[in-house]
Amino acid sequence: MKINSLKLVNFRNYDKVHLQFNDTLNIICGNNGEGKTNLVEAIYVLFLTKSFRPVNEKFLIKKGEVSTRIEGVVEKNTENNYQVIINKDGKKVKIDNNISLKLSDYVTNIKVVILEPDAQMIFSDSPLNRRRMFNIEISQIENNYLQYLNSYNKILKQRNAYLKECFKSNNCNYNYLQILTEKLIGYGKIIYELRKKFVEEINPLVSKCYLEMFGFGNLTIKYNSVYNNKTDEDILKIYQNNYQKEISLNKTLNGIHHDDFIFLLDKENINEIGSNGQRKNAILAFKMAEIELIYQKFGDYPILILDDLFSALDYNKIKNIINLLNRNIQTFITTTSIEVIDEILLENAKLYNISDGLIEEV
Repeated sequence: MKINSLKLVNFRNYDKVHLQFNDTLNIICGNNGEGKTNLVEAIYVLFLTKSFRPVNEKFLIKKGEVSTRIEGVVEKNTENNYQVIINKDGKKVKIDNNISLKLSDYVTNIKVVILEPDAQMIFSDSPLNRRRMFNIEISQIENNYLQYLNSYNKILKQRNAYLKECFKSNNCNYNYLQILTEKLIGYGKIIYELRKKFVEEINPLVSKCYLEMFGFGNLTIKYNSVYNNKTDEDILKIYQNNYQKEISLNKTLNGIHHDDFIFLLDKENINEIGSNGQRKNAILAFKMAEIELIYQKFGDYPILILDDLFSALDYNKIKNIINLLNRNIQTFITTTSIEVIDEILLENAKLYNISDGLIEEV
C-alpha cells in the first residue's frame, strides 16, 4: 500500500499543502519547529483518524481556523480517496466521498507503523499508554476491535456512574449492577482474546527481529490481565467480591482497562533492568515485528514513518532498520540534515525541504 498524494487544509502550521510522494522513500528535511513532524502526523491521522501525539484533536486545527481537512489518494490494489475532516463538533471520515459511519471500518483499510523518539517512553509510562499503543496496533489488524473497545468503554462509564449513584443514595439494586457487570465481562472477554491472539502472533517475530538486529538477547511480550487462566464465572466472582469496595470508591476495580503489556528481555522486565539503549532496541524490534505481522496477514506492507530518529539513535541502529526494510515499504523519514543519510538512499528518494510552513520538493 502507498499514499500517492496528500492535501492539507488548515492542519497545524499549514494553510494549504498538496504533495506527490515517491513509492519508496520520502525524506522530509528542515530545522526543528518548522513542521516536519506535523506533516507525517497528518499522514498518520489520515489513516488512523488520531494523532500519535497525546493531544486533543482541536489542536490539529490551525490556530484561528474552525476546521481542518486531510485528504490522500491511497493505492491498495485500486486507488481510493481518503479524507478526515475535524471541526469543533468532532470528525468525519470518508472514502471516495462516501461518509464512513464506523471508524473501525475506516481504520482497518490502511496500515501505518511509526517510529518516533518518544516511543521508548512506553516502558516507563503508566500501563495506560502501553494499552493505548497496543489498542492502536490491534485495531489495524482486527476489524471489530475498536467497536468492541468502544462498547466496553460505554458500559464501563455506565457502570461507574451507577456505582457512584449507589454510594450517594446508600442504596443499590444489585440485580441491575450484575447485569452491567455481566455485559462488561462479555465485551472484556472478547477484547482479552483479541489482545492475547495479537501477543501470541507477534512474539515469535519480536524475538526474531531483536536477534537479527542486535545479535543477542531474547525479547518477548507478556500480557497481564485479570482474565488470564480464568473462566467467566471466576471473573464474575471477583467482581461480586468487590461490589462494596467498588461502591465506596465509585469505580470499577477490575477489567481489561487495567491490563498491561510487559516487555521481557531474557525473561526480565525491561522497564526494571533495561538500559536506555536496550529500551530503544526493544521498541525498534517491536515495530519491525509489527511490519512483518501485517505483511503475513494481509500480503502487503504498511506505510512506515521514521520521525526524527537520527536525533535519538546512532547511525548503526538506523542502518539496521534500513537493512531490514523491504524496498516495497513506502517510508517517510524526517531529519534536520540530509548529511546523516546514506548517499545510496538519497539516490532513490524524493526530498522535501520545509521552512516556515512552506514545503518544496528539492
